[in-house]
Amino acid sequence: MRFPAPGSRGVVVIPTYNEAENIRLILDRLRAAQPSLDVLVVDDGSPDGTGTIADEYAAGDAAVHVVHRTAKEGLGAAYLEGFAWALAEGYDVIGEMDADGSHQPEQLYRLLDALPSADLVIGSRYVPGGSVVNWPLRRRWLSRGGNTYIRALLGVKIRDVTAGYRLFHRDTLLAIDLANVESTGYVFQADLAYRTLQAGLTVREVPIEFIERERGKSKMSADVATESLRLITEWGVAQRRARRKSNGRRRNIDGTAGR
Repeated sequence: MRFPAPGSRGVVVIPTYNEAENIRLILDRLRAAQPSLDVLVVDDGSPDGTGTIADEYAAGDAAVHVVHRTAKEGLGAAYLEGFAWALAEGYDVIGEMDADGSHQPEQLYRLLDALPSADLVIGSRYVPGGSVVNWPLRRRWLSRGGNTYIRALLGVKIRDVTAGYRLFHRDTLLAIDLANVESTGYVFQADLAYRTLQAGLTVREVPIEFIERERGKSKMSADVATESLRLITEWGVAQRRARRKSNGRRRNIDGTAGR
């Protein structure tokens, strides 16, 4: 698979917490599916030894790198540290992928194919051709309902705004002001997609088959989903207020209002 420009370098960031049962397998699959991509594992101090397994893997594969964090501070915090590392290392394409196998490395080519015509590509469960495998009805309802709510709240057309299978151009991450991203948890994905659109950049969704993990314990629960929706509501309302204030100032400046 070719990158958008000759000589481009790409890395996929994989955050981990207690993924000892999965990390070696997902690294094997990703390295086999896309051998030209590097991988960065960002481990949040997993007590089950995930970080040690990742270190052992990296010792035998120069394309695999590991960052160790000392505490579990949320998905967004892990990704922000991974993005900072990737930008500092000069990567041109920076991706996201879960460690549990729900994002299939064998489908990453779909995102790569779309990358030349987009600033952010999202592997989507909810566009035509996308699907979810082995989810109970309640989990499907929470995910679809949450995405519908977030789209309405933020006024975006992205079908799977909470999806975590993504590819960014380097310039996209530089444009969306990562230093001021405060969201962590599952709000983080919606935040970055929204920031990309607000920066006037292009987001494309491509269909993927999302498969529920077979090993280990999911980090998503009804309580986590409910808390995420509460946080996205607070964040979304704050964004709308900021937009209204900004629009009001702009009208005053150009003389169309406030006289």
